[in-house]
This record gives sequence, C-alpha cells and structure tokens, in this order.
Amino acid sequence: MATPKTKNQYKVFIVEDNVLYARVLKKQLTDDGLQVKVFHNGTDFINSIGDKPDVVTLDYTLPDMTGKEVLASIQKKLPSAQVIVISAQEDISTAIELMKNGAYDYIMKAPDTREKLSRIIKNIYNTDQLKTENIILKDAVKEKFNFKNLIKGNSREIDHVFELMNKATQTNISVSVSGETGTGKELVAKGIHYNSKRSAKPFVAVNVSAIPDGLIESELFGHEKGAFTGADFRKIGKFELANGGTLFLDEIADLNINLQAKLLRVLQERELVRLGGNETIPLDVRIITATHRNLATLSGDEQFRQDLYYRLLGLPIEIPPLRQRGNDKILLAKYFVDDFCKENDMEPKTISSEAKQMLLSYHYPGNIRELKAIMELACVMSTRDVIKPSHLNMNVDESVQNLLAAEKTLDEYNNEIVKFFLNKYNQNVRLVASKLGIGKSTIYRMLQKSMN
Repeated sequence: MATPKTKNQYKVFIVEDNVLYARVLKKQLTDDGLQVKVFHNGTDFINSIGDKPDVVTLDYTLPDMTGKEVLASIQKKLPSAQVIVISAQEDISTAIELMKNGAYDYIMKAPDTREKLSRIIKNIYNTDQLKTENIILKDAVKEKFNFKNLIKGNSREIDHVFELMNKATQTNISVSVSGETGTGKELVAKGIHYNSKRSAKPFVAVNVSAIPDGLIESELFGHEKGAFTGADFRKIGKFELANGGTLFLDEIADLNINLQAKLLRVLQERELVRLGGNETIPLDVRIITATHRNLATLSGDEQFRQDLYYRLLGLPIEIPPLRQRGNDKILLAKYFVDDFCKENDMEPKTISSEAKQMLLSYHYPGNIRELKAIMELACVMSTRDVIKPSHLNMNVDESVQNLLAAEKTLDEYNNEIVKFFLNKYNQNVRLVASKLGIGKSTIYRMLQKSMN
C-alpha cells in the first residue's frame, strides 16, 4: 500500500554542470528538508536514474547532452518524475516545446531562481501528498467493502451471493436484491457499488417505506422553488445526487402505484424534470433495488407494475435467511462479540460450546440484526470471559412459531431439518443420520428429490 513520503524522503536530483551554481541550489533545497543529489553531466544522471528521484532540476545546456535528450530519457525510464528545466537563456519556443514534451516547468537562471525553484518543488510535493492520500483512501474503501470483509460468512449459500455480486460489478446491469428483513440487503448493494467502476461516484440510499407518499416524489426527483405550498427553495432529488453513481431503492415494493409510472419513465428515458420545473436533466444512474416481499407475486396481483418489475429485475440476488447459513451463525456471533468488546474496552470473550449449540439451533426471525443484538446483550450480561446459554436472550418458542408460520409441506420441513443438520455437522451424512435416527439412504433420497 502507498504511504506518503516525508520531506526528507523526497528525492530531488540536480543536473547542473556549473559546480558553484549546483552547490547554491543544493543548499537551498537541503535547507527545505529535501533529500538532494547533484550530477554535473547527463550521462552520470541517467546511470543513476534507477534511484528514482521524485523531481529533477535539469540544466538545459550540459557538456555531453542537450536538456531535450535528457528529458526524453527521463520520460522513457521514469515518467513519474517531475522535471523542472533551468536555462540561462530566455527562449519561449524552447520552453513551450519542453513543456509539451513533459517538463513540469521552465525557469530562467536569475537572482531569485532559488526561491522560485523552492516554491515549485513545494507545490509538486504537496500535490504528490494529496495523490498518495487519495490512493490510500481508495485502498481503504476497497478493503472495507471487500465482499468477505463486508459480509461475514463462508457457507455455500453466502458464497453463491458473492459470485452474483462479483458478476454485478462487471457491468451496469440493474440489480434486485431480495431477502428477509435483517439479512443485509444494503450491504450487498454497497458491496456491488464500491467494487464497480462507479465506486468513485456517490452511493445514495433511499428507504421508500420510510418516506410519506406525499413527499416521495420530491425526495426522488426534486422540485423547483414554488412547485407546491411550502416549497421555499429548489431541492435536488436523490436521482440527481446519485448521478454517475448508484441509487439504492430499499423496500421498493412499498412505492405508491401512481409513482411507479413516473419511475418507469425516468428509467426508460434516463432523464427527469424536477417537480414544477421545465429543465430536462440527463441521468447516468445505476439502480439497485431491495425488498423483503415477492415482487413477482405483487406484479401478478397488479399491486406492482409488471413493466416496472421487469425493468428493475436485472440480476436478481436472493440473500438466504440466517437460519439457512449453518456455521455462519457462529462466525457472525464471534465477530459481533469481538467487535462489541473492542468498541467498549472490554476483555475479549469466548462462546461456550453449549451456547454455540443454542445459537445453531435458533431460528432467527430477525436474522443478522437479531443475532447482533443477542450477542451484544450477552457481552453485557456475561460477568466473566465466557458467554454461556444463560446469557443468550432468545425466545425459542417464538422461533418455533416463526418456523411453523411458513406453512410448508411436511416434506419441505423434513428437507429443511436435514439440510440444517448437514450444515451444522459439515455435510457428515453418517453423523446426521445417527443424530436424526434415519438411514443414510433416506438422506440421499431426500436431497436428490429436493434437487429435482
């Protein structure tokens, strides 16, 4: 990873055949805190270019080469170095030519050359610092939004989500994320955005269900001053704020049916007009939507426009509920415990094997959000360094009721139970058969039937 250079790490090579003048320049730049080296001809300098200077001050007239030849060599071997040409003659055409060929600046030898050179190199140094800091910031964002760092888990179910997210980052296709409440739909949207070509542009999230119907149109598309009572100023909508980047529309199923038509038009035309305005604003926005409801069913029941549904569908990504993610429950539980202890300056805590079994068997109606709350409370309730079952605040009866509320067939429940124990015991069919009191062939038959 790139790191900013301190002044005494910043290398300036002076190429100057006048020994006395070179000494004057070196003293000035050394006093500025820079790392300085002097060469009295072009050949010696080029032989040392492998030391990678950050800045080169180049005398245009050298005993063995012209400044133009040395500049060409620098451009070829070390294009990242900034070159400041210093000449005893004022020649505008030569200065223009050198600048076109890559020189950073061209200055005349004069009584104030030292001060000019000092200011120019200071500007170059400050610019390089900003560039390096931007690279560090981008690297940090990239690391933070790495799929594995963003979404904790290594189950097959979550690996499949990662595969689809990776496909989504390669193009600008719309993405529709589905999953139960608390499964991490916004994290998926952020992961896609910050790993795509749009990562340097805005990511704007809108929770459609949290905005009253009377305000949602203005919130999305903006309005002009005086567009309606109370519109005392121009408002830029979320679409405009996300221009060039990604707009994440969470709980899209709750969008008013009348506004669905306007959203469809904006998506088709890739432009909008603010409420009360006449100006047409072009848009380049990637759309990612999310919902915990079944949009296909809603569109079939005419509660959601079918044409809009197909426009938004794009690449569908379904996030599995936590109850289907096997040992990811323990991985996430450990992560939440470690994170909470670190944030609150608490001694690290471990999770007992009995508590782990309890965590694995729970149904998690609130998914990851619920698990996080359970583990944070467990850290507070645990007086020692081990979290035990008594510290876990889980309503097991409620979990069973949520499981049964799905109203699946007996075969579907049986399949879910078998898959749960296979995930729990790392696909050990013999052990699962023993735990459930059924034959291995029964398990294989159930798995095969569920795949057909």
